Amino acid sequence: MAVRITSVAKQLPKHTRETKDILPYVELWLEGQEERFKRKVLKIFENAAVDKRYSIMDAEEVFLKTSFEEKNDIYTRESIKLAEKSLVKALDKAKLQPTDLDYIITVSCTGIMIPSLDAYLINSLKLKQDIVRLPVTEMGCAAGVSGILYAKNFLKANPNKRAVVIAVESPTATFQLDDYSMVNIVSAAIFGDGCASVILSSYEDEKGPEIKDEAMYHFFDAEHMMGFKLRNTGLQMVLDQSVPQTIADHFPEIIHPFLERNNLTIEDIDHLVFHPGGKKIVQTVEELFGDLGKNINDTKEVLRLYGNMSSATVLYVLERFMDRNLPKGDKGIMLSFGPGFSAQRILLEW
Repeated sequence: MAVRITSVAKQLPKHTRETKDILPYVELWLEGQEERFKRKVLKIFENAAVDKRYSIMDAEEVFLKTSFEEKNDIYTRESIKLAEKSLVKALDKAKLQPTDLDYIITVSCTGIMIPSLDAYLINSLKLKQDIVRLPVTEMGCAAGVSGILYAKNFLKANPNKRAVVIAVESPTATFQLDDYSMVNIVSAAIFGDGCASVILSSYEDEKGPEIKDEAMYHFFDAEHMMGFKLRNTGLQMVLDQSVPQTIADHFPEIIHPFLERNNLTIEDIDHLVFHPGGKKIVQTVEELFGDLGKNINDTKEVLRLYGNMSSATVLYVLERFMDRNLPKGDKGIMLSFGPGFSAQRILLEW
């Protein structure tokens, strides 16, 4: 029984700024810091390969001294709005009603909500009262792919059902005002906010790329590389500078055995639906696959237009492929990385 992705729809937050328009706020934030350090920080923003980003807060709010409680309240309020709009768009694309969904997975790591996001959507959109719920909260950037993986396994066991995965993230709500570390600065330079919904189906007559295989790959002894520390001031980013090199070192083991078990090689793959973690990771992937005639232009374009939106980002990349009506038989790999450290992979066939 085939499980297919039938629609993907993004929803952007209401506030947006180009990077050049954020720089004056960064300069103001850096007042009192050493001049050489200031120049270095501004260069990081200018060279992050992110031209524009969206946020649940305007720039003034991001750089205000607000509490974790205040920022999390904004995260909760805006996440519900974004998720509802995104889900309605995805349903419209698939020509479905809210009551056509049997399973709802919500993923996020940039705020805390109990009840979880799915409970609010059940009420606001009047989803089925017996819909199955799964909130996924601690998978970081990998959670968009993880959610699809979990939905696929549910649908594989349940013919004639549909699932939705909704990823909503606000990394700007985790910005630490009194933290001048490189981790906080690099995170602020590359991250943005966003939301996306993906609908999957195990109905035989529904159209979309089929999920042919999926797998996780776990890096040993790498818990320190990525994540958040819970502080009184909020969620403080953890992002080790060794992440790009570690990914590069493991890439052959992440990609080739996964393809081999499906009797494929990288030459058989038409589309790379990769999460854009940041400029260095993009460059790493290009160096590995460029000689094979593969490109990640859509990954780079999503990073440029929106920044890294954690779990939602790879779904923005997927939407670009879904909207193209690709030829039957085309194959693609979805890939994202997250805390743990882990890589999540999905093999798609159109």
